[in-house]
Amino acid sequence: MTIHKLSKTLVVTSLLCFTVANFATASENANELKKSLEKVVVQSKVPKGDLSLMITYIDNQKSEIIYELNSSEKKIPASISKLTTAGAVLDQFPPGHKFKTVLGLDPDKISGDTYTGDLYLKGGGDPSFVSENMWFLVNQFERNQISKIKGSIIVDDLLFDSVRFDESRQENRVDRAYDAPVGAMSFNWNSINIFVRPDFAGKKPKVFLDPDVGMFAVENKAQQNEGDKTELFVERKGTQIIVSGTIGKKSKEFVAYKNVEDPADWSGRNLKLFLKQRGVTVDGDVKPGVMPKSMKIVSEYESKPIEAILADMNKFSNNYVAEMLTKNLSISGDADVGNLKKGMVKINDYLARIKLPKDQFYLVNPSGLTRENKMSAKAMTQLLETIHKDFKIFPELLVSLPIAGVDGTLKKRMKGEAAERWVRAKTGFLTGVVSLAGYAGRVDGRVYQFTFIFNGSADEARIRNFFDKILNTLID
Repeated sequence: MTIHKLSKTLVVTSLLCFTVANFATASENANELKKSLEKVVVQSKVPKGDLSLMITYIDNQKSEIIYELNSSEKKIPASISKLTTAGAVLDQFPPGHKFKTVLGLDPDKISGDTYTGDLYLKGGGDPSFVSENMWFLVNQFERNQISKIKGSIIVDDLLFDSVRFDESRQENRVDRAYDAPVGAMSFNWNSINIFVRPDFAGKKPKVFLDPDVGMFAVENKAQQNEGDKTELFVERKGTQIIVSGTIGKKSKEFVAYKNVEDPADWSGRNLKLFLKQRGVTVDGDVKPGVMPKSMKIVSEYESKPIEAILADMNKFSNNYVAEMLTKNLSISGDADVGNLKKGMVKINDYLARIKLPKDQFYLVNPSGLTRENKMSAKAMTQLLETIHKDFKIFPELLVSLPIAGVDGTLKKRMKGEAAERWVRAKTGFLTGVVSLAGYAGRVDGRVYQFTFIFNGSADEARIRNFFDKILNTLID
């Protein structure tokens, strides 16, 4: 054998030995990691039948299972259902997509600073339309130099159907902001802020509504104590806000968020208030209606981009945003009206198109505020893998997720632990349901997909700590 051939043989042999050695080391590490994860599961003493768990890693576009337990078993996923909504939304709406809210009027009815017709507020299905945006709309209108409107405010919210609370939500309605109604013209997440603060000069605390549009009456039953102990209760019954309990004179301001019943009326009343604050008076009332095509658009606000709206949904698990986006998904032409059921068809079609196993998911509501949704850890993890491989949408989804120990629903979890800032994931919670799904990174550059679902009777805080321990073990 020549020296040249001998050197080539030695190089090939060395490479083969190196590859085999590396493969052996990787396999050993994977086995050790699996043993460590299994140890955490056993030590938790959570009944294995209550769990559906899966952790994977993508290597050369192929999925490698790091750990799984009952991964094909369908369970109630709660709010991690929003990940399926996010995937479908990013698939249909490109990054940067925005929703429009407009004001329209008849220019022929303007005389000097007076307008003698109706002012139309038309909603474009924007889930993120809040006070700052209303100010933009009103300030732009005020530059038309109209200070008197001798007509009504007509709210056109007909881009969506009239269903405010879809039947797919949990059956019992509550007054909390997470159970807010849905409408094509919505404002401030269709919720009102109630602030309570001590009054140093009096015996009863002060109650403030924000914004106060004359829609609600306050019944203040609350009392003050001399210390800093606060135990307040705020309840909305129809148009009555009832505040009870006690607040200390040394206590900080207390805030509660309560939903409203009619998004269109709520939006119109706020428009009227904001106009008044800019010196524009409106003689008439707020009414529902249709903006004629002949109206001239005199003010227009474009929402923040779709990826930022997804962050509103995922960071704080906002059910209202999930349903608003789903109704938007259902609109494919000018004649279409936003409908949640049709939007859910779009989400399920998306999941079928990316080849999630059909027998491992059943979804009827986009937010997860239901016990009817069912999904396995395997199906959810496959969704996360599919998005991870798609650079066109992966960055947008990743940035929308809560960061462990930093913000959103993970702000107080894994703080000061190995997983802090290395986990970006969607949380889920219902009575007897705890879930967590997303991505976990490591210093060596690896990024894992994971889904943890618990359905059972154990203490929910204990389950959350158990899930966090799995992630700390995976990352450390």
